[in-house]
Amino acid sequence: MLAAAVIAFHRLGGSWWVFAAFSLAPDLSFIGYVAGPRAGAKVYNSFHTYVAPAALALVGLRLPSVLPLAAIWVAHIAADRVMGFGLKYPSAFGDTHLGGPGAKIAARDRG
Repeated sequence: MLAAAVIAFHRLGGSWWVFAAFSLAPDLSFIGYVAGPRAGAKVYNSFHTYVAPAALALVGLRLPSVLPLAAIWVAHIAADRVMGFGLKYPSAFGDTHLGGPGAKIAARDRG
């Protein structure tokens, strides 16, 4: 998915400056953790599934200028999965469906 998203971005003629500027934007969803781990997990997960970028890509069929943003979003999610960062469980930030680095963070936080 990561390679496909980057290739799609390139073929769509997206600016690499835009890619760099927006590639970490979905991680702003961490702000949801201010309201606690349950709310944080819901907000984070809503920005880290392929549903929202797919919806944005559908909008892109009518408004092509948003297609590169959808590709960036998909690339971000795929890169997270490649690095072992999964969807969050409401128990703690580091508890993820993949284990991975998130599991190590959760274990460290528990003492």
